[in-house]
Amino acid sequence: MTYLKTQDIAAIALCTAFWGVLNLTLAPLIWQMTHLPFTCDLLGFVSLTLVAWWTRRFGAASLTGLLVAGLTLSLRPNAFYMFGFIAASISFDILIRLVGYHNSFDKPLLSIVSIISFSTICAGLAGLIIGRFFLEFPVALEWFAGMHAIGGFIGGIVGVTIIRALVARKVMPSHIR
Repeated sequence: MTYLKTQDIAAIALCTAFWGVLNLTLAPLIWQMTHLPFTCDLLGFVSLTLVAWWTRRFGAASLTGLLVAGLTLSLRPNAFYMFGFIAASISFDILIRLVGYHNSFDKPLLSIVSIISFSTICAGLAGLIIGRFFLEFPVALEWFAGMHAIGGFIGGIVGVTIIRALVARKVMPSHIR
């Protein structure tokens, strides 16, 4: 029996495409206009939350982050900040696995608290890595990590909201029904 089924691969591909395309088009525009780094986190954690909920497979969020990083780096070879998002994706995957998919997604209050907390923490981690190793201009590391954490917080809220809306409308992956 294979670990990733066809529907899991489809979910990873869709979430990768969503995050990758918007990361390559919308996020650079907002960065150029504001120099605030939260758009990538918002997009990333919506995608990571959805793929983890949809597949409930350890490694799906990590694979999504790796694929988006590969796509971004292949089209923008100087986008080394994506290494911070690889670390954030892997951390998010590990945290959800530790808490359990049932606790992270099926219990309304616990899922809200855990997903928003995990996305905030992991986005802050991405900000620390990016700010420390990949920024070309001086910035307060705590401020930069905080801005990423805000993006992760918003992304977690949006991701949980989308999941709650899908569950309320009984649009769920077949393995959850």
